[in-house]
Amino acid sequence: MKGYAKINLTLDVLGKRDDGYHEVAMIMQGINLYDVVTLEKRKAGIMLDSNLLELSSGPDNLAYQAAALLQKDFPVIEGIHIKLSKKIPLAAGLAGGSTDAAAVLLGLNLLYKLGLSLDQLRTYGACLGSDIPFCLHPLTALATGRGEMIKELPPCPPLWLVLVKPPFGVSTKEVYGHLKEVIIKERPSLERALEALETGDLGLLYHSMANVLEYATFDLYPELQHGVEKLRNAGAKKAMMSGSGPTLIAFVENETKAKELASSWTKSDWQVVVTRSLGPRDLDRRIVVDE
Repeated sequence: MKGYAKINLTLDVLGKRDDGYHEVAMIMQGINLYDVVTLEKRKAGIMLDSNLLELSSGPDNLAYQAAALLQKDFPVIEGIHIKLSKKIPLAAGLAGGSTDAAAVLLGLNLLYKLGLSLDQLRTYGACLGSDIPFCLHPLTALATGRGEMIKELPPCPPLWLVLVKPPFGVSTKEVYGHLKEVIIKERPSLERALEALETGDLGLLYHSMANVLEYATFDLYPELQHGVEKLRNAGAKKAMMSGSGPTLIAFVENETKAKELASSWTKSDWQVVVTRSLGPRDLDRRIVVDE
Protein backbone atom coordinates (compact mmCIF):
# COMPACT_ATOMS: atom_id res chain seq x y z
CA MET A 1 0.00 0.00 0.00
CA LYS A 2 1.40 3.38 -1.00
CA GLY A 3 1.30 6.10 1.64
CA TYR A 4 1.50 9.41 -0.22
CA ALA A 5 3.10 12.58 1.14
CA LYS A 6 1.19 15.85 1.20
CA ILE A 7 1.90 19.55 0.82
CA ASN A 8 -0.11 22.64 1.67
CA LEU A 9 -1.10 24.97 -1.16
CA THR A 10 -2.53 27.41 1.38
CA LEU A 11 -2.24 27.47 5.16
CA ASP A 12 -3.94 30.02 7.40
CA VAL A 13 -4.13 29.98 11.18
CA LEU A 14 -7.39 31.51 12.41
CA GLY A 15 -6.87 31.42 16.17
CA LYS A 16 -6.41 29.27 19.27
CA ARG A 17 -9.11 26.77 20.22
CA ASP A 18 -10.38 25.90 23.69
CA ASP A 19 -8.82 22.43 23.36
CA GLY A 20 -5.34 23.92 22.92
CA TYR A 21 -5.13 23.30 19.17
CA HIS A 22 -5.13 26.04 16.56
CA GLU A 23 -8.04 26.60 14.19
CA VAL A 24 -6.74 26.33 10.64
CA ALA A 25 -7.97 26.58 7.07
CA MET A 26 -5.73 25.05 4.42
CA ILE A 27 -5.83 23.53 0.98
CA MET A 28 -3.92 20.27 0.98
CA GLN A 29 -2.59 18.31 -1.97
CA GLY A 30 -1.16 14.81 -2.22
CA ILE A 31 2.08 14.32 -4.14
CA ASN A 32 3.71 11.37 -5.89
CA LEU A 33 6.28 10.78 -3.17
CA TYR A 34 5.36 7.79 -1.07
CA ASP A 35 6.30 5.17 1.49
CA VAL A 36 5.36 1.54 0.84
CA VAL A 37 3.49 -0.05 3.75
CA THR A 38 3.26 -3.85 3.77
CA LEU A 39 0.89 -5.71 6.11
CA GLU A 40 1.07 -9.38 6.98
CA LYS A 41 -1.12 -11.36 9.34
CA ARG A 42 0.49 -12.92 12.38
CA LYS A 43 -0.85 -14.95 15.29
CA ALA A 44 -0.70 -12.24 17.93
CA GLY A 45 0.62 -8.79 18.70
CA ILE A 46 1.82 -5.91 16.54
CA MET A 47 5.31 -5.94 15.07
CA LEU A 48 6.72 -3.05 13.07
CA ASP A 49 10.00 -2.68 11.25
CA SER A 50 11.33 -0.30 8.63
CA ASN A 51 14.31 0.39 6.42
CA LEU A 52 15.37 3.30 8.68
CA LEU A 53 17.11 2.45 11.92
CA GLU A 54 16.41 5.89 13.36
CA LEU A 55 12.64 5.42 13.07
CA SER A 56 10.86 4.10 16.16
CA SER A 57 9.25 0.68 15.78
CA GLY A 58 7.30 0.87 19.02
CA PRO A 59 3.93 2.17 20.24
CA ASP A 60 4.93 5.80 19.66
CA ASN A 61 4.95 5.16 15.89
CA LEU A 62 1.69 6.35 14.28
CA ALA A 63 1.48 3.28 12.03
CA TYR A 64 1.70 1.05 15.11
CA GLN A 65 -0.97 3.16 16.83
CA ALA A 66 -3.29 2.87 13.82
CA ALA A 67 -3.08 -0.93 13.95
CA ALA A 68 -3.68 -0.95 17.72
CA LEU A 69 -6.69 1.33 17.32
CA LEU A 70 -8.46 -0.97 14.87
CA GLN A 71 -7.35 -4.10 16.70
CA LYS A 72 -9.12 -2.83 19.82
CA ASP A 73 -12.48 -2.62 18.02
CA PHE A 74 -12.04 -5.60 15.69
CA PRO A 75 -10.83 -8.76 17.49
CA VAL A 76 -10.49 -10.50 14.11
CA ILE A 77 -7.19 -8.60 13.85
CA GLU A 78 -5.31 -11.00 16.10
CA GLY A 79 -1.88 -9.82 15.07
CA ILE A 80 -0.20 -7.83 12.34
CA HIS A 81 3.31 -7.31 10.99
CA ILE A 82 3.87 -3.83 9.54
CA LYS A 83 6.80 -3.23 7.22
CA LEU A 84 7.63 0.36 6.28
CA SER A 85 9.77 1.13 3.25
CA LYS A 86 10.38 4.83 3.82
CA LYS A 87 10.99 7.24 0.95
CA ILE A 88 9.40 10.34 2.47
CA PRO A 89 12.05 12.25 4.44
CA LEU A 90 11.61 12.16 8.21
CA ALA A 91 10.50 15.26 10.13
CA ALA A 92 9.95 17.10 6.85
CA GLY A 93 6.45 18.58 7.21
CA LEU A 94 5.22 16.19 4.50
CA ALA A 95 3.00 13.98 6.71
CA GLY A 96 5.23 10.91 6.43
CA GLY A 97 4.11 9.42 9.74
CA SER A 98 0.47 10.32 9.16
CA THR A 99 0.35 8.77 5.71
CA ASP A 100 1.88 5.53 7.02
CA ALA A 101 -0.89 5.40 9.63
CA ALA A 102 -3.49 6.07 6.92
CA ALA A 103 -2.07 3.23 4.81
CA VAL A 104 -2.32 0.88 7.80
CA LEU A 105 -5.99 1.82 8.32
CA LEU A 106 -6.76 1.32 4.62
CA GLY A 107 -4.75 -1.89 4.43
CA LEU A 108 -6.32 -3.51 7.50
CA ASN A 109 -9.76 -2.58 6.24
CA LEU A 110 -9.00 -4.46 3.01
CA LEU A 111 -7.01 -7.34 4.53
CA TYR A 112 -9.66 -8.23 7.10
CA LYS A 113 -12.70 -7.12 5.06
CA LEU A 114 -13.88 -4.81 7.85
CA GLY A 115 -16.24 -2.90 5.54
CA LEU A 116 -15.39 0.53 6.96
CA SER A 117 -16.29 3.56 4.82
CA LEU A 118 -13.87 6.39 4.10
CA ASP A 119 -15.72 8.59 6.60
CA GLN A 120 -15.44 5.90 9.27
CA LEU A 121 -11.75 5.49 8.59
CA ARG A 122 -11.33 9.26 8.83
CA THR A 123 -12.97 9.21 12.26
CA TYR A 124 -10.43 6.63 13.41
CA GLY A 125 -7.60 8.60 11.82
CA ALA A 126 -8.63 11.86 13.53
CA CYS A 127 -8.16 10.14 16.88
CA LEU A 128 -4.44 9.82 16.12
CA GLY A 129 -3.45 12.90 14.13
CA SER A 130 -4.89 15.86 12.25
CA ASP A 131 -3.29 14.97 8.89
CA ILE A 132 -4.42 11.33 8.79
CA PRO A 133 -7.99 11.98 7.56
CA PHE A 134 -6.59 13.76 4.50
CA CYS A 135 -3.92 11.13 3.88
CA LEU A 136 -6.59 8.45 3.55
CA HIS A 137 -7.69 10.07 0.26
CA PRO A 138 -4.90 12.53 -0.60
CA LEU A 139 -6.34 14.49 -3.49
CA THR A 140 -7.05 18.23 -3.43
CA ALA A 141 -9.05 19.10 -0.30
CA LEU A 142 -9.91 21.88 2.12
CA ALA A 143 -8.97 21.03 5.70
CA THR A 144 -10.51 22.99 8.57
CA GLY A 145 -10.92 22.63 12.31
CA ARG A 146 -7.54 21.49 13.58
CA GLY A 147 -6.99 20.03 10.10
CA GLU A 148 -9.10 16.91 10.48
CA MET A 149 -12.31 18.16 8.81
CA ILE A 150 -11.95 17.39 5.11
CA LYS A 151 -13.93 18.72 2.15
CA GLU A 152 -12.83 17.42 -1.24
CA LEU A 153 -12.23 20.05 -3.91
CA PRO A 154 -11.95 20.06 -7.71
CA PRO A 155 -8.64 18.50 -8.76
CA CYS A 156 -5.68 20.84 -8.79
CA PRO A 157 -4.11 21.49 -12.20
CA PRO A 158 -1.08 19.22 -12.64
CA LEU A 159 1.90 20.53 -10.68
CA TRP A 160 5.59 19.79 -10.97
CA LEU A 161 7.51 20.34 -7.77
CA VAL A 162 11.01 20.39 -6.37
CA LEU A 163 11.19 19.68 -2.65
CA VAL A 164 14.27 20.70 -0.70
CA LYS A 165 14.71 19.65 2.91
CA PRO A 166 17.51 20.94 5.14
CA PRO A 167 19.52 18.62 7.40
CA PHE A 168 17.47 19.59 10.45
CA GLY A 169 13.89 19.39 11.65
CA VAL A 170 11.66 21.95 13.31
CA SER A 171 9.23 21.63 16.20
CA THR A 172 5.63 22.20 15.10
CA LYS A 173 4.75 23.14 18.68
CA GLU A 174 7.55 25.71 18.74
CA VAL A 175 6.47 27.18 15.40
CA TYR A 176 2.84 27.61 16.47
CA GLY A 177 3.97 29.03 19.81
CA HIS A 178 6.20 31.56 18.06
CA LEU A 179 3.45 32.75 15.71
CA LYS A 180 2.31 35.36 18.23
CA GLU A 181 5.81 36.88 18.19
CA VAL A 182 5.81 37.76 14.49
CA ILE A 183 3.86 40.07 12.19
CA ILE A 184 1.94 38.26 9.44
CA LYS A 185 2.19 40.44 6.34
CA GLU A 186 0.37 38.21 3.86
CA ARG A 187 -2.32 35.59 4.24
CA PRO A 188 -3.53 33.18 1.57
CA SER A 189 -6.67 34.11 -0.32
CA LEU A 190 -8.86 31.06 0.14
CA GLU A 191 -11.63 32.54 -1.98
CA ARG A 192 -9.33 33.13 -4.95
CA ALA A 193 -7.66 29.74 -4.51
CA LEU A 194 -11.02 27.99 -4.64
CA GLU A 195 -11.91 29.97 -7.76
CA ALA A 196 -8.59 28.95 -9.32
CA LEU A 197 -9.33 25.28 -8.66
CA GLU A 198 -12.82 25.62 -10.16
CA THR A 199 -11.47 27.23 -13.33
CA GLY A 200 -8.11 25.44 -13.54
CA ASP A 201 -6.31 28.80 -13.51
CA LEU A 202 -2.79 27.92 -12.35
CA GLY A 203 -1.59 31.53 -12.41
CA LEU A 204 -4.41 32.62 -10.13
CA LEU A 205 -3.67 29.69 -7.84
CA TYR A 206 -0.03 30.74 -7.47
CA HIS A 207 -1.12 34.30 -6.60
CA SER A 208 -3.54 32.95 -3.99
CA MET A 209 -1.08 30.66 -2.21
CA ALA A 210 0.64 31.52 1.07
CA ASN A 211 1.58 29.85 4.35
CA VAL A 212 1.34 32.03 7.47
CA LEU A 213 3.55 29.65 9.45
CA GLU A 214 6.48 30.80 7.30
CA TYR A 215 6.68 33.98 9.37
CA ALA A 216 7.29 32.04 12.56
CA THR A 217 9.52 29.33 11.08
CA PHE A 218 11.63 31.77 9.05
CA ASP A 219 12.10 33.95 12.12
CA LEU A 220 13.42 30.93 14.01
CA TYR A 221 15.41 29.52 11.06
CA PRO A 222 16.47 32.35 8.70
CA GLU A 223 18.30 29.90 6.43
CA LEU A 224 14.88 28.65 5.29
CA GLN A 225 13.87 32.12 4.13
CA HIS A 226 17.15 32.32 2.24
CA GLY A 227 16.30 28.95 0.68
CA VAL A 228 12.93 30.22 -0.59
CA GLU A 229 14.62 33.27 -2.11
CA LYS A 230 17.18 31.03 -3.79
CA LEU A 231 14.41 28.88 -5.33
CA ARG A 232 12.64 31.97 -6.66
CA ASN A 233 15.87 33.27 -8.15
CA ALA A 234 16.39 29.87 -9.79
CA GLY A 235 13.16 30.28 -11.74
CA ALA A 236 10.42 28.80 -9.56
CA LYS A 237 6.97 30.10 -10.44
CA LYS A 238 6.16 29.95 -6.74
CA ALA A 239 8.28 28.97 -3.74
CA MET A 240 7.00 28.42 -0.22
CA MET A 241 7.26 26.21 2.84
CA SER A 242 5.22 23.06 3.43
CA GLY A 243 3.31 22.92 6.71
CA SER A 244 5.36 24.10 9.68
CA GLY A 245 8.53 23.18 7.80
CA PRO A 246 11.30 22.69 7.22
CA THR A 247 10.75 21.40 3.65
CA LEU A 248 10.57 24.09 0.96
CA ILE A 249 8.62 23.68 -2.29
CA ALA A 250 9.41 25.12 -5.70
CA PHE A 251 6.55 25.03 -8.22
CA VAL A 252 7.74 24.88 -11.85
CA GLU A 253 6.25 24.54 -15.35
CA ASN A 254 7.18 20.96 -16.21
CA GLU A 255 9.37 17.98 -15.41
CA THR A 256 12.32 19.27 -17.42
CA LYS A 257 12.33 22.58 -15.53
CA ALA A 258 11.99 20.70 -12.25
CA LYS A 259 15.05 18.58 -12.98
CA GLU A 260 17.03 21.64 -14.06
CA LEU A 261 16.18 23.51 -10.88
CA ALA A 262 16.95 20.45 -8.73
CA SER A 263 20.36 20.05 -10.35
CA SER A 264 21.13 23.72 -9.67
CA TRP A 265 20.66 23.29 -5.90
CA THR A 266 24.19 23.39 -4.52
CA LYS A 267 23.70 22.62 -0.82
CA SER A 268 24.80 18.99 -0.78
CA ASP A 269 23.54 18.28 2.74
CA TRP A 270 19.95 19.15 1.77
CA GLN A 271 17.64 16.44 0.38
CA VAL A 272 16.24 17.30 -3.06
CA VAL A 273 13.24 15.51 -4.60
CA VAL A 274 11.53 16.08 -7.95
CA THR A 275 7.88 15.03 -7.89
CA ARG A 276 4.40 15.98 -9.06
CA SER A 277 0.89 16.35 -7.71
CA LEU A 278 -1.44 13.37 -7.46
CA GLY A 279 -4.52 12.76 -9.56
CA PRO A 280 -7.39 10.26 -9.20
CA ARG A 281 -5.63 7.66 -11.37
CA ASP A 282 -2.74 7.55 -8.90
CA LEU A 283 -5.04 6.32 -6.17
CA ASP A 284 -6.21 3.52 -8.47
CA ARG A 285 -2.60 2.26 -8.38
CA ARG A 286 -2.21 2.63 -4.63
CA ILE A 287 -2.00 -1.10 -3.93
CA VAL A 288 1.40 -2.37 -5.03
CA VAL A 289 2.75 -5.89 -5.43
CA ASP A 290 6.38 -6.91 -4.81
CA GLU A 291 7.72 -3.35 -4.59
